[in-house]
Amino acid sequence: MTAQGRIYRRLQQHLDRQPVGFPAVWTRADQHFLRKLFTPAEAELALHLTYRSEPLAAIAARAAPGLAPEAAARLLEAMFQKGSIGWKQKDGEDLWCLLPVVVGMYESQAGNLTADFLAPAEAYMKTLGYGASLLAVDPPQMRTIPVNQAIPVEHPVATYDQIKAIVDESPGPIVVLPCICRQRTALKIKPCRQTKRVETCFTFGEMAAVMRRRGQGREVTRDEARAIFEQNQAEGLVLQPANAQRPGFVCSCCGCCCGMLSMQKRLPHPVEFWTSTFRAEVDAEKCARCGKCAKRCQVNAVTRPRRGPAAVNLDRCIGCGLCVTTCKPGAIRLVQRTRAAVPPVDDKALTEQIAARKKTPWQRRRMLARVFLGLRQPPAGPGLG
Repeated sequence: MTAQGRIYRRLQQHLDRQPVGFPAVWTRADQHFLRKLFTPAEAELALHLTYRSEPLAAIAARAAPGLAPEAAARLLEAMFQKGSIGWKQKDGEDLWCLLPVVVGMYESQAGNLTADFLAPAEAYMKTLGYGASLLAVDPPQMRTIPVNQAIPVEHPVATYDQIKAIVDESPGPIVVLPCICRQRTALKIKPCRQTKRVETCFTFGEMAAVMRRRGQGREVTRDEARAIFEQNQAEGLVLQPANAQRPGFVCSCCGCCCGMLSMQKRLPHPVEFWTSTFRAEVDAEKCARCGKCAKRCQVNAVTRPRRGPAAVNLDRCIGCGLCVTTCKPGAIRLVQRTRAAVPPVDDKALTEQIAARKKTPWQRRRMLARVFLGLRQPPAGPGLG
């Protein structure tokens, strides 16, 4: 292995020790991906960062004496502009941290995605090793919330399960972004079947400040954000925020382009790896047997038998409510799951929980084997039932 190769291998191992993980793969796709985002000098400095945000002084002290603070500052800014690392500002001071691949380095390419980056990114993200690392995250990084019109009225609904409340309570700024998943399929000349619009995903607060600093996306008012979300819901997009009470982002996803929903459809018991508060339930007496709910579902959770009412597969239903809003007879409703989860307070608390519950390589391999065999997973964190 060359000296450069050793630097990237050390970075891979360092990233793999972070909460979400970055496992090595035999194809070396992990190193090809890292070379797209880090120069050798940047990779050396990234070895002194962790998932916790820290100021330049602390990072430079660990990198000394081989790297002066001024040089470290230039490298940090260069990595941030490429979406390789994270940044935020607290009390006027710049703080820096490592990012996972998803949600992180990959999504940081929103609006700037190129075929040259996509090829090594997909080559790595489609490996079993990375897939197992992503599925093993506990609690999941994302969750599903229902469209506004589908929220049940017979019981109180927490604000973190209401998109209007998320928008209203955000401290700002609010930035709308091009959906990176639709950008990916567009590069492959596979247009989205659900919508022609590209600006459908949002960042809030600190994450929106990151996008604004990099010149990505478009800052919008709360009224503009609400209007876009209404369009998203009308066109049948699934709302997937960060799995936090005050989420830094909300994706609006379709079953044909979204990487997360595409993975969901390939799993035998996908809800075991999902967080959602609701599930759909069919009133057989009211069902008109029209099949519109099955067509509307983005994760193949609703089927219409040749005879009989629509049926909901509870192993697949993520409680988005799209089937509810398309059912004119009112035969489908959302009900709360028996083990509804209370998300962590914010993205920082979510990351700390993921770090505390990180699975060992052996646990990930065992989990992957159970997925391949179609077996159910042992109960993990709360909220998936």
